[in-house]
Amino acid sequence: MDNDTTVFLLLEFSKFWELQVMYAMIFLFLYLITLAGNILIISAVILDSHLHIPMYFFLTSLALQDIGSVSVFIPKAVFNSVMNIRDISYSECVTQVLLFVFFVDSDISLLTVMAYDRYVAICNPLKYEMIMNKKVCTKMVGSVWIASFFNAVLNTMGTFITPFCSNIINQFYCEIPPLLKLACTDLYVIEIGVVVFNFALAFGCFVFIIVTYIQIFSAVSKIPSVRGRKKAFSTCFPHLTVFSLFLFTASFAYLRVPSDTPSYFDFIVTIMYSIVPPMLNPLIYSMRNKDMNVAFSKLFGPRTLILLGKSRRRHMEG
Repeated sequence: MDNDTTVFLLLEFSKFWELQVMYAMIFLFLYLITLAGNILIISAVILDSHLHIPMYFFLTSLALQDIGSVSVFIPKAVFNSVMNIRDISYSECVTQVLLFVFFVDSDISLLTVMAYDRYVAICNPLKYEMIMNKKVCTKMVGSVWIASFFNAVLNTMGTFITPFCSNIINQFYCEIPPLLKLACTDLYVIEIGVVVFNFALAFGCFVFIIVTYIQIFSAVSKIPSVRGRKKAFSTCFPHLTVFSLFLFTASFAYLRVPSDTPSYFDFIVTIMYSIVPPMLNPLIYSMRNKDMNVAFSKLFGPRTLILLGKSRRRHMEG
């Protein structure tokens, strides 16, 4: 196949157009929830001067990356389903791979940085402002983006360096494992090595986060206030849950041998690491965060703060 003129055929949600539209509406609903949650986070942090601190600076960056990661493929998938088409051009496919890897890598790296930020804030509070000053935080986020972009370029080149023997992708967007399945030569082995190396780094980030939270839990356990300990634990455990969900489902999708035929299991695994984490991150970092709730009340009025307080009390009682 001539890669310059290739038009790939993506996976259909269903053979029946009505069911395709139903799946498209579900995806659109999840997309809008993700957009709304992350845009609320960004708006609250920008408009409330009390949130202009490192923790919320990182949270804003995470929200931007989450919006970017879902925007790479969901609008195209919804459009194709509604229009009852399957095609995606070669250049669009390259762009999807490049941007998706960039945003996902940025998320992993930034979550690691955020864990370190919490470690310094809880375990070394007297030196927090000196260690996590504005200049350092900006450099951290900038380094995350630069390193993630170069890694995305490396993965994209490794994926598209080989000609393809087929144009049928067994996935609803351009994903690296299904694309490697189409390779005609052994050059795809290079990309497999890159993917394995990336997941080794991601697992290293996961271990770093685990060790960091152990240190945090150790420090928090010495806090005499039961409420303070509960607040710290309730923030850390959801973070670990979502990160673990992403890492293990993505590892399963990328490191196993791709199947010749699509399956609902592969479809669900893809959703679990590509859509669920960006959708849940706003809830995890704002549900029990008093500062965020106050910022939301400024956006929508005092009634919002009352409703959020009632919801939080019911959640804690449950």
